[in-house]
Amino acid sequence: MNQPTGHRVFLSHSSRDTWVAARIAEKIRACGAQTFLDEADIPHGSNFDEEITDAAKQCGELLVLLTPWAVERPYVWLEIGMFRYEKKRIVGVLYGLDKTDISTDERLPTLLKSLHLINLNDVDQYLLQLAARVGCGEDGAAEESKS
Repeated sequence: MNQPTGHRVFLSHSSRDTWVAARIAEKIRACGAQTFLDEADIPHGSNFDEEITDAAKQCGELLVLLTPWAVERPYVWLEIGMFRYEKKRIVGVLYGLDKTDISTDERLPTLLKSLHLINLNDVDQYLLQLAARVGCGEDGAAEESKS
């Protein structure tokens, strides 16, 4: 297992997509990055809004799982807005939707249509890029700094 780096990825999703989001989080951690996933990282009884806001400040990028349910959830939009405001990296992963669904739905804001969108089946491409950003090689092992 890789040692986590200081790079942290916030996973935004609908509660109906928790299992898929948790699998993506496992793969992100295997790349050497840390994750924030609300179910795993917010203790019961905590101030949910405060925890979400604090985590967004601590994370360098957002991976938003875009499903038919997620685009209807206010917290997903709040999380996208927080990362957009801070000019942090946002990657949308489509599951149960495609780019045409997003671009032709008049209910969805232009912001979503301008995000980098990938299909869930292509998430490995994102993971390779993430591994490069956090300093891991192709095998996922953290690269040693050379003197």
